[in-house]
Amino acid sequence: MALVPEPGRAGKLPGGASRVWRGVFPRARVGAMNTRLRSAAPFWMSLGLVPLAALATWRGGWWFALMPVYAWYLVTALDALLGLNGENPDPDTPSAQLFWHRAITVIWFPVQAAVIFGAIWYVAHTGHLGAWEKLGLFFGIGVMSGTIGMVYAHELLHQKPGHERWLGDLLLASTLYSHFRTEHLLVHHSWVATPADAVSARYNEGFFRYFARVLWSCPRSAWRAETKLLARAGRKVRDRRNPFWRYGALQLGMLALAGLLGGWQGVLLFAWQAFVAIWQLELTNYVEHYGLTRRHLGAGRYEHVMPRHSWNASHTASNWLLINLQRHSDHHYKPDRRFPLLQTYDADEAPQLPFGYPAMTFVAMVPPWWRRRMNPRVRAWRRQFYPEIDDWGPYNRAENPRPRGAL
Repeated sequence: MALVPEPGRAGKLPGGASRVWRGVFPRARVGAMNTRLRSAAPFWMSLGLVPLAALATWRGGWWFALMPVYAWYLVTALDALLGLNGENPDPDTPSAQLFWHRAITVIWFPVQAAVIFGAIWYVAHTGHLGAWEKLGLFFGIGVMSGTIGMVYAHELLHQKPGHERWLGDLLLASTLYSHFRTEHLLVHHSWVATPADAVSARYNEGFFRYFARVLWSCPRSAWRAETKLLARAGRKVRDRRNPFWRYGALQLGMLALAGLLGGWQGVLLFAWQAFVAIWQLELTNYVEHYGLTRRHLGAGRYEHVMPRHSWNASHTASNWLLINLQRHSDHHYKPDRRFPLLQTYDADEAPQLPFGYPAMTFVAMVPPWWRRRMNPRVRAWRRQFYPEIDDWGPYNRAENPRPRGAL
């Protein structure tokens, strides 16, 4: 029979060694830690992409296809098997209890950097891959840095600790999309579902037209927002507080490292994976708010953001991979709420997608298919939440006035 020594009394260990026990607290603490680790473990499925990237780098050929298969198709198949998860955690859970959830986002930059720059060095110095194999490999790596890295950067940029925001900046710099920090925090979250937000996709707008529009509009919008903030504080554009200095330095540093490891070939391969990552990010942005608009109240005033202004998906596996990004309405309600605590909503409060984001982004790549699936849902959403609006033309064409005070 095992004996539990009293608190503070010496207990014998195997081999005759002794230690001072503090009651059962250590055992309870270990049990709590194991419970939290088990809760967090599914969100670590992103690490499955790392050995696939290593295998594709080593073997070449079509092995790179395993990365998009894992991120898109396997996760979608798991969604079909596992179904929906409508459970809501306690939103007041202390951050200290979320260590293992937070850890995957904190370690991801060194993991992603090792994959990107390790692959650049390897293919540049071994010469075992042909041109199409290199493009395929860095397409797969771009799927990883877009599907995972961009989503983790988004989570980190919303948090208060400075080291997490820096890690988010480094992840964005590794995809040459640093302005996303400003555009997302200062523009998107303030003016989502209004004409001031470029990444709120318009009704009937195909993805490729949307993609060209945001690539042109978002860097300019981010620059305008930062320069207006500097002007309000009486500072010049050249002021060191302008984050575009940091954005440019980090991106140049990433390009320089790619060049150092792989020459011009390394720079081009790095830029290619960055483009693929940006495409992945903007596909997700396209899905998140497609056709959803806030009611214009007149004179440039709009209703407050509500759960109804984001598309949600409660599919289990894709929420594991995307760290609950699909609980998007709650993210807009409380942007700094950590991903394990995000809440889900019923269909009477927020619109629901038929599939998770990975499957929906695949549909979005075929605009006629997308319109057949989504336009009826947008029209049903309008009837449900805004039956009093008769003329949707200005909303469809983003012709309503810009919000008052928009940066």
